[in-house]
Amino acid sequence: MATADTMLQAALREPAERITLDLSAVTFFDSAAIHAVIRLAQQFPDRLTVLPSRQVRRVLDISGLSGQSWLKPA
Repeated sequence: MATADTMLQAALREPAERITLDLSAVTFFDSAAIHAVIRLAQQFPDRLTVLPSRQVRRVLDISGLSGQSWLKPA
């Protein structure tokens, strides 16, 4: 929760053609982080890639977001 907004603001700060979030080392992923990723997916449709850790993948699966095109295999 403490870093979700920081991640979002950093990703939105500079114009970008593509955004890749490497979350492969993330061990805790909460609703604030889900919200931040969804906002990025809305801001960058078809230009966002999320590389999840096993824990992030599990949270997104439980949240019903496992079928999103921006989510790559863990």
